[in-house]
Amino acid sequence: MTKALITLTCLFASATLSAALALFTGWPVAILSGALSFLFTQNMSASFARRADKRATARELAALRKMGMEFDQALQSTHHRMEEISVQIETRSGAQERKIVAELKVLETLMRDFAAKISRSARAAQSELGPEAHMHTGRRQGSAAAYVHSLSDGLGRGDLLETIRSSLEENRVDLYLQPIVSLPQRKLRYYEALSRLRSADGSVIMPDQYMKVAAPAGLMSVVDNLLLFRCVQVVRKLTTRSKEIGVFCNISGDTLTDAEFFPQFLEYMQANRDLAGQIIFEFSQDAVIKAGVIGEKNLQFLAGLGFALSMDHVETLALDFVRMKNIGFRHLKVRADTLVAGMSGAGAAVAAEDFKKLLSRHGLNLIAERVESEKTVVQLLDFTVDYAQGFLFGEPRAVRDDKTAPDGPAVVLPLRKSA
Repeated sequence: MTKALITLTCLFASATLSAALALFTGWPVAILSGALSFLFTQNMSASFARRADKRATARELAALRKMGMEFDQALQSTHHRMEEISVQIETRSGAQERKIVAELKVLETLMRDFAAKISRSARAAQSELGPEAHMHTGRRQGSAAAYVHSLSDGLGRGDLLETIRSSLEENRVDLYLQPIVSLPQRKLRYYEALSRLRSADGSVIMPDQYMKVAAPAGLMSVVDNLLLFRCVQVVRKLTTRSKEIGVFCNISGDTLTDAEFFPQFLEYMQANRDLAGQIIFEFSQDAVIKAGVIGEKNLQFLAGLGFALSMDHVETLALDFVRMKNIGFRHLKVRADTLVAGMSGAGAAVAAEDFKKLLSRHGLNLIAERVESEKTVVQLLDFTVDYAQGFLFGEPRAVRDDKTAPDGPAVVLPLRKSA
């Protein structure tokens, strides 16, 4: 359209020039002059148009070159960022591996330190019991029933202590996980980590069996130490997939008051305080009552690092909830049958229906443990219980070293309590 308008304008100008010249020179000269004028103006307009096109093309090329440079810069920036991310991943992986190696070295050092202590305790216990402590050693190589008998009577304490000693020295301390679910959704929210000792023949020794012998011998800190390292390793694996699941790690009262182990424990947890949201340390009510001033300060220091505390094995509900909150407790485990029918016998100041409200005012979650039937769950829902734990939701299952999730249940030798 623009070119046609320019052509018409040139034609009109040439015709006007021809008409004007015709008055002075005649029509032949006027027509020739007009034609030459038209060709000249057309050539000039075409020249101007080409220059405009060149300028537009130059601007487009400059814009394309600028875009190309920006693209190259963005590509280089992306490449550098990818290299930085790769280096960060390698650095974090290397740091993680170094931390695991360091943990294993610490564990190895502590185990060497405790080895002499274990041996001394075993020898002392055997010397106290005399030669009768060994009278059942021959039976232990026979049937499982004979082994049960050798540990169930009063003369088998030396054999049991020897089994505990060898299990600890040979690192036959297994980690079991039992699920803790939220109510009423029954969604997996936590695991409780439990320790089991394993004898040379594969029999599993339960805590209520080995603690009566290990605690007086001063060996519970060794068991708790191994359990702690296993908990840290499991939690680190869990957090790579989800940070919504925590692990309750039991610490015995003997360990809480162990002047040799607990400072090392606090130092280790201070170096691993990034796991504060995933590890909850659990202590029995009796251990908290007997903690004393130093033990209470240790608990407060642990809570100050960001780790939540839990109380289990609750025998009386006449608790000082303000003190518990000030120390750092955030969870309280109560047996389901206590909530259902034993509140008055446990010394509770309120009924089960109002117990959760009392705990909430002090920042405590209520966990009902030993839940074994659907009827119990229905009753617990009336008490607005936060979480529940028990065989109904899952029994403790062993964790293999190459897995994070619990494995199938181990065969537990049903040892009876010593007389």
